[in-house]
Amino acid sequence: MTEAYIYDALRSPRGKGRKDGALQEVTAVSLSAQMLNAVKDRNGLEGHAVEDVIWGNVTQVKEQGGCLARSAVLASNLDQSIPGLAINRFCASGMEAVNLAANQVKGGAGHAYIAGGVEMMGRVPMGSDGAAIAVDPTLAMGTYFVPQGISADLIATEYGFSREDADALAVESQRRAKAAWDDNRFANSIVAVRDQNGLLILDHDEFMRPTTDMQSLGALKASFKDMGEAMPGFDNIAKLKYPHLEAINHIHHAGNSSGIVDGSAAVLIGNKEFGEAHGLKPRARIRATAKIGTDPTIMLTGPVPVTEKILADHGMAIGDIDLFEVNEAFASVVLRFQQAFDVDPAKVNVNGGSIAMGHPLGATGAIIIGTLLDELERRDQEVGLATLCIASGMGAATIIERV
Repeated sequence: MTEAYIYDALRSPRGKGRKDGALQEVTAVSLSAQMLNAVKDRNGLEGHAVEDVIWGNVTQVKEQGGCLARSAVLASNLDQSIPGLAINRFCASGMEAVNLAANQVKGGAGHAYIAGGVEMMGRVPMGSDGAAIAVDPTLAMGTYFVPQGISADLIATEYGFSREDADALAVESQRRAKAAWDDNRFANSIVAVRDQNGLLILDHDEFMRPTTDMQSLGALKASFKDMGEAMPGFDNIAKLKYPHLEAINHIHHAGNSSGIVDGSAAVLIGNKEFGEAHGLKPRARIRATAKIGTDPTIMLTGPVPVTEKILADHGMAIGDIDLFEVNEAFASVVLRFQQAFDVDPAKVNVNGGSIAMGHPLGATGAIIIGTLLDELERRDQEVGLATLCIASGMGAATIIERV
């Protein structure tokens, strides 16, 4: 089978997903087009250079509706002969775009693709698309639906993680993110965002709070306690599915959960012939991809079974992985991953994660693949695994290997 290589990976800085965020005036189409233009310019792509643009975004309504991928192509400087495919696998949409592109290349369906995603959470609020699993009682009742925050607290309760455990991970994420920015580790990937007049809007991850410490986090109220214990009483629904639990330990809050931000990312994937034709050197090959479904109530445990699957399917062991990127949707997700595989925390999210820098839903999967590749190169290591939990109970993973 043909190998699929990563030739480039870039991302925007992440802006606060609020009315006062730096990217508030930028639409999803505009930001996506800027990322596509950066890929085109950095790699000298002309004409029908890639087979398709596969673009993830989660809340596909209003200005993020329609086929956003095609809109982004038409708004960019790419040739109009390049089509676009918009996809949604919730938080793994950007990763699924990359994986789908890689597997298309491996299968011979085109020499190259641009894959990635976008989410402008300050402009198109999460959940505004009215997902059936949350609003259709015939589905929600049968699956024991609870919101993701309740699921994160359910993981903490089921696997024994305390508020202190979660807060310590959050403080470390902030520390690592600041160290990475201070050391200029993201320089190869960051594409500064400009307005329609070419003026700089944002060139750094805006959400970071580097002064965060255990004391400041300790003062925050648990975010999901009221919805769990009072109205609408989601703890009781969770306990119907997990009756051995006497109570749900509510440990998550704004400081140890992922930030609501705006952002985009793009990855250029192609076969050997594509690189040779454009004078490009591959940086890594996509060695393996995987996805899996999991229990929709506890919902966010997907990184564990999908990692087990991707390793087993490709004859690998956890010890074969040099570095890990595990999306910090909530602290308990990463804590459970480290517990399940007895992974050294020094190998996981070494430059911080979504708790510190934010989680632009449709883009994060592509962001963490690029971050993983940059860090493998910086450390001169070989193999990395990126994985995410996914709403409604799924997991996705990608293994990359430098070449």
